Amino acid sequence: MFYYNPDLNTVKDMFKKVYILLVLGAALACKAAPAHHQPMIKVAGSNDLQPDAQQSIVCQTIAKFISDYNYKKVELNDSISTVVYNRYIKALDENHNYFLASDIKDFNKYKTVLSNDLKDGNLNNVFYMFNVYQKRYNDRIRYSIAQLDKTFDFNTKDTFTFDRDSLPYAASETEMDNIWTERVKYDLLNLKLAGTDDAKNKEKLRKRYQDLLSQSNKLNNQDVFQIFMDAFTNAIDPHTNYFNPSNAANFNIEMSRSLEGIGATLNVENDYVTINSVVPGGPADKTRQVFAGDHIVGVAQGATGEFQDIVGWRIENAIALIRGKKGTVVRLEVLPKGSATGTKPKVIEITREKIILQDQSVKEEIHTYNSNGKVIRIGVISVPAFYIDYNDYKAGNPNYKSTTRDVKLILDTLKRENVDGIVMDLRENGGGSLMEAIDLGGLFIKTGPIVQVRNTEDKIEVDSDDDPSISYTGPMAILVDRFSASASEIFAGAMQDYGRALIIGTQTYGKGTVQNAIDLDRVISPSARELIAKATGGDKKTVNTGSQSKFGQLNLTIAKFYRISGNSTQHKGVTPDIEFPSIIPLTKYGEDTEPSALPFDIIAKSDYTKVGDFTAVVPQLNKLYHQRMSSDSSYKYLLEDIADFNKHENEKSVTLNEKELKQERDAEEAKAANRDNLKRIALGLKPLKKGDAKPRKEDLDFLKLEAGQVLTDYINMGSKFTNTAPMVQGQ
Repeated sequence: MFYYNPDLNTVKDMFKKVYILLVLGAALACKAAPAHHQPMIKVAGSNDLQPDAQQSIVCQTIAKFISDYNYKKVELNDSISTVVYNRYIKALDENHNYFLASDIKDFNKYKTVLSNDLKDGNLNNVFYMFNVYQKRYNDRIRYSIAQLDKTFDFNTKDTFTFDRDSLPYAASETEMDNIWTERVKYDLLNLKLAGTDDAKNKEKLRKRYQDLLSQSNKLNNQDVFQIFMDAFTNAIDPHTNYFNPSNAANFNIEMSRSLEGIGATLNVENDYVTINSVVPGGPADKTRQVFAGDHIVGVAQGATGEFQDIVGWRIENAIALIRGKKGTVVRLEVLPKGSATGTKPKVIEITREKIILQDQSVKEEIHTYNSNGKVIRIGVISVPAFYIDYNDYKAGNPNYKSTTRDVKLILDTLKRENVDGIVMDLRENGGGSLMEAIDLGGLFIKTGPIVQVRNTEDKIEVDSDDDPSISYTGPMAILVDRFSASASEIFAGAMQDYGRALIIGTQTYGKGTVQNAIDLDRVISPSARELIAKATGGDKKTVNTGSQSKFGQLNLTIAKFYRISGNSTQHKGVTPDIEFPSIIPLTKYGEDTEPSALPFDIIAKSDYTKVGDFTAVVPQLNKLYHQRMSSDSSYKYLLEDIADFNKHENEKSVTLNEKELKQERDAEEAKAANRDNLKRIALGLKPLKKGDAKPRKEDLDFLKLEAGQVLTDYINMGSKFTNTAPMVQGQ
């Protein structure tokens, strides 16, 4: 994905309507009131979760935004209602493991009313369906626990069908019991094949099932609301999304590659929020009192705030309390790792700071290639996302975190290392900030357009690099795969259109739409907040959740982008010059697999001048690549991996016969171990014996190495194959 930031200079008249919306939205929200609906139907066996007044207003507001301002003009009618309904049912029970056919028959009366429910903010029907789901889920887990008292025969010819999404819903409780008996038997057989005895296996599985029940009982109305809003927004288009407050916080951390907090990762162990790791030099580390394995049992805000007991909390709720704005104080009650039962927790005061997530930032490495007695050095720059700390950027901090700034620093380093070429690795880079895609392109050309954007009124804006400096003028390739999307496709497409870089890899995702991130805290008006407070009796205690928003965030599709050549990347993505086999199934993942995706189309090309032309060289590079692959062992093993993956993808059931399953597993394990060793040998590494741990820092990425080899081939051909316009090295 990628997003326009609301007040960038590049966003001009074409987006004024969307910004005015932030003002109009307040007026909308003023009129929105929690509607009075029929009382919810109680569902015995569930927690009877219910929507609140805030969710009703957020629902109405999002429905209004999408109806009036989404790029894809969609009326909320019976047709859309049916799509939303089907997506919601699928989200709850995609594999048909819980609902009975009678449940679906009961729910069908809501098929054509959900569109009106959305406009009215009526979530009662949605929550009723969820509560039925939770009842069925809890019943299934309790049934599974009861089955552990039975004795199973693993010598029969039974099978377990684990992929049921194309099968009808169970017609009766008896049929569902049979399905789950097979599932319990399969779970036990898996543990049995691992070598432990039946008693221990049953105890382990009992605990696993009880944990599932515990997690089910921790679900809250925000979870239900998020699931339903996902079903709604994705029925409109794949990239319009609502994020509840905790998900919005995580989204913005991903975008900025930074967060404000204590500098520690957390998980849950036996109902305790536990320190998983501590960021070196971070606020928690500086106290010298917080260590991996410690349990956090209480959290208080500021020097005098009241402690909240967080034992048994879900991890995201605990994180919401612990994170917060830099410079603020949080106090933790901590039980050191290994503390005896009844130990009094120690109180640790920590001042929150901004934490830069270096492990998720741009990285570089250098690979050498021997070619005709000449050593070629290729720098590889791995770009995981197009991120920017927008708040720092807006505040004028010259050291704000961003993809472009990080890449520029790395380019300077690689030039000092005298590399002969650069591979930009954008595999699995799903995008991010549009501004960063434009600025990154500017590092490799003098000036010129990078992307065209068309809004809901068919007005087209061309976004350009206006900085004449160039950070790198040498040979360059860009490595992409099916999960390279959005901003990755803008950058790769522009570099291909300019003839600035070879594109290597597989067809990209094909996401060609623009989203605007709208903070709903800026949209929901004070008068609407008063209505919410009135509906809840005004006595609901508010918990300080650090830097989280109150109402969440809407990412609204507002435009479509096009390459400077005029082609949309929607559906078709970017086609590589040198095509690698795809490990990721192209028929399963990609924009063209999304039913609600916008279509491909073409507009007029921009006014730009190519700086190079690979037309003559690409056939020769492809010939060399295929010649090399015809005898390359690593390539052969890659194709075998893809074939095995596709084979297993089509499997829907598994035998419950111990002897047969053990033979299958042993054969697969031996085959995988042998192939891994053959891959290692092909890359010049020593094979591993059974039980040997794989070295942590070994690089077995054959495709990355081959991309560098393709660029090496190009470098060895010299410049006679390209017509590169003169460039001036930037300072």
